[in-house]
Amino acid sequence: MPRPLGELEDAVMTRVWRWNRPVTVREVLEDLQRERSIAYTTVMTVLDNLHQKGWVRREAEGRAYRYTAVSTRAAYSAALMNEAWAASDNRAAALVAFFGMMSEEEREALRDAIRVVRLDGPDAEPEDAGR
Repeated sequence: MPRPLGELEDAVMTRVWRWNRPVTVREVLEDLQRERSIAYTTVMTVLDNLHQKGWVRREAEGRAYRYTAVSTRAAYSAALMNEAWAASDNRAAALVAFFGMMSEEEREALRDAIRVVRLDGPDAEPEDAGR
């Protein structure tokens, strides 16, 4: 798993993920400039770095590039959670502590996710089995 994204990398990737289409440096720049003062070359460098790290792919369009995310924000978040969990010397305790930090809405989302995994697993039973 690659290291976590830096603040500016995350700001750029957030736009690439949200727009979910090939983007140009200019598009990202103009959106970022709503929040901060930033130079075109800075955004270009960040996108080039993200390309080098494998976060985005790029296709030439004239003299510029269009960048597309290689994976989703959800996959990135899952990899970060997995890495943090794997670093624990007591995974069960880490999970209990993590679940304890969740809101009721987040715990319900977790229950839904577990149902999806169970239904898609190799030993999955029909939804109404056992009823």
